[in-house]
Amino acid sequence: MNKKTFNPNEWLDEEPSISAESKIDNEKPVPVEQEINELVSRVESAAIDIAPTYSDWRDIGFALADALGENGRDYYQRLSRFYPNYNSVETDRQFSSCLNAHGHGITVKTLFHLAKQAGIDLHSTSKSSSQFTPNTLKTSKTAVEVYEVFEDNESVTNEQMPTFHESIKDTIPDFFKNIVVLANSPEDADLLLLGSLTVLSACLPNISGIYDGREVYPNLFLFVTAQASAGKGRLSLCRHLIEPIHKQLREQYAVAMEQYRRQQAEYVMNKKNPDAEPPQEPPLKTLLIPANSSSTAVYQVLNNNNGVGLIFETEGDTLANTFKSDFGNFSDGFRKAFHHETISYNRRKDHEFVELSRPRLSALLSGTPRQILSLIPDAENGLFSRFIFYCLNVRLVWNDVFAVRDVTIDSYFERFGEQFFNLYKTLQMSQPIRFSLTAQQQAEFHAFFEQVQTEYSSVFGTDFIASVRRLGLITFRIAMIFTSLRIIEIGEFQTTLFCSDSDFQATKTMVEILLKHTAKVYQLLPSVTTETAIGSKNQLKQHYFGTLPPDFDKQTAMAAAQKQGIPPKTAERYLKQWCLSGQLNHTAHGKYSKP
Repeated sequence: MNKKTFNPNEWLDEEPSISAESKIDNEKPVPVEQEINELVSRVESAAIDIAPTYSDWRDIGFALADALGENGRDYYQRLSRFYPNYNSVETDRQFSSCLNAHGHGITVKTLFHLAKQAGIDLHSTSKSSSQFTPNTLKTSKTAVEVYEVFEDNESVTNEQMPTFHESIKDTIPDFFKNIVVLANSPEDADLLLLGSLTVLSACLPNISGIYDGREVYPNLFLFVTAQASAGKGRLSLCRHLIEPIHKQLREQYAVAMEQYRRQQAEYVMNKKNPDAEPPQEPPLKTLLIPANSSSTAVYQVLNNNNGVGLIFETEGDTLANTFKSDFGNFSDGFRKAFHHETISYNRRKDHEFVELSRPRLSALLSGTPRQILSLIPDAENGLFSRFIFYCLNVRLVWNDVFAVRDVTIDSYFERFGEQFFNLYKTLQMSQPIRFSLTAQQQAEFHAFFEQVQTEYSSVFGTDFIASVRRLGLITFRIAMIFTSLRIIEIGEFQTTLFCSDSDFQATKTMVEILLKHTAKVYQLLPSVTTETAIGSKNQLKQHYFGTLPPDFDKQTAMAAAQKQGIPPKTAERYLKQWCLSGQLNHTAHGKYSKP
C-alpha cells in the first residue's frame, strides 16, 4: 500500500505564530485520503463530471495514484461514473496504467483544481464531515487551503489553445524558417516566430505602408502569457536578433561621450576665453528601453533615436508597476505610439517643450495571466486592443537538456542577428520603401475582417470591436515584415514592395489563430461596470463547460444548460464564444468537441 500523508508544511515556507519545536510536537496533518473522500462525496452530491476531457480524466488517475496508490482505484471509479459513456472495465484499466507509470509529475493539486473548475465548493462543509471545519488543524492548513495558495502559480491548464506553425511553416520567409528550426514544440515555434516578428518590427528603417489613409510602420506589441515555467523564457533568444543594432548605438554613444568629456575639459581650461562655448552633451542612443524608466526618459530616448525604440521585458508586471508610479506613467504615450501619434513632453533640465512626432515603438512582454490583469485592469482599457496576445500551452514533456548540438542556441541566434544587421544597414541607406497589398489581397482582407468583426462582436459585444479593428492593422504590419525579410532571399529590392500571396495567406492564418487567443484573454478580463456580476456568471459558465462531455451535440448542450437554469440563448452564446476562442471545435452542424 502506497498511502501518503499530505503535510502542508512541506509546501509553505513558514508559519510565524508557531515555533519549529511546537510544529514537531503538535502538528497532526490531515491524511490526504480524508480530503479526497470529502471531495469525492461532494462531486457525487452534485452528480457532475469533473473530467470533461480525456486528459482531465487521465490526470485525475495520475493524481490519485500519486496520492493514494492502489487505494485511489475506488475513488477513480466513483469520480468517473458521471461521464455519459462510463465503463467500469475501461476505468479500471486506465487506473492500472496510471499506477504503472510510477509518477507523471501530477499531484493531488490537479484533482482539487479540476473539482473547483467544475464548480465544486472546496470550502463549505457537509454535516457528516468534520475534517473541513474551521476548528480543524489550527497549526496547519488543509490540502484545499494549500491548493488555494499555489493556484495562482501552479494551476494546471488542460485547455489547449490552437497553434499556427504547422499551417505556415513551408511558406514563411527563409529567415523565419531558420529561426524556428530549433523549436521543441508547435507552441515554441509560434513563440519564436512571434517574438522575432516583434523585435524586428522596431528595426526596419525606411519601410512603411499606407493603411486607412495614414502612413504606418511595422511596429508590433506582443504579450505572451502562461503559467510559471511554461517556456516563456525562450523569448529571450529573440533579443540576439537585434543585439548588433543595440550594440552599435551604444558604441556610437560611448564614442560621442568620450569626445564630449575631452571638449568639456578643454572648455574648463579655457573658461576665461570670452569666445569659448560649452560643448553640448550628446544625446543618449539605445534601441532597448528599460520598462522601469521614467516617462521623460522613455520619450527622450525615442526622440534621440529618431522615434525608434523597443521595450523588451520577460516580466510583464515590470511595465505595469512603472505605469502605476507617478514618475513612470507613460501609458498614454505608449498607446499613442502604437498609432505613431505625436507625444509631447517637457525636459526639466533645459526647460524645453518637446514634440515627438511619429514615434515607432515596439514592445515584447511576457508574464502570467495575473500579470496581464496588473497591466490591463479591464477589458475596456485601450492597451488591450493594441496587443497581440498568445496563450502558451503547457506541455508535460521533459526535453533532453543534454542534446548534442554543433553550436549553442544563443550562438545560433546571434548568427542570424548578424545576417539581419546587414539588411538593417542596407535599409538605413536606402530611399523610402512603400509596402502594399495587391488589389486582390485588399479585397480578401476586407471580406475577412468584415466577417470577423460581425462574428466576434455578436458574441463578445462591442468592446471586442476595437481588438478586431486593430488586428487588421497588425495583420498589415506582419505582412509588411514578412515581405521586408524576403529582401534577404531576393538580394535586391525596389522602392515599392508588394506582398506575395504566400506571405499574405500565412499572415491571415496566423491572425485567425491569434483572434482565438485574444478572445481567450478577453474573457479573463473583468468589465468596469459589471465586474461582480460577471464574476458570478463566469463561475456558472465555467461549471457549465465542465459538465459537457468531450464530444456532444447541441441537444445535449441545451439539456445540460436547462438543468443548470441557463437560458437557451445564453447557452448558444456560450457555445459560440468557446468556438471562437478555441475552447471548442465545431466539428459539424450541431456537433462539438473539446480539443
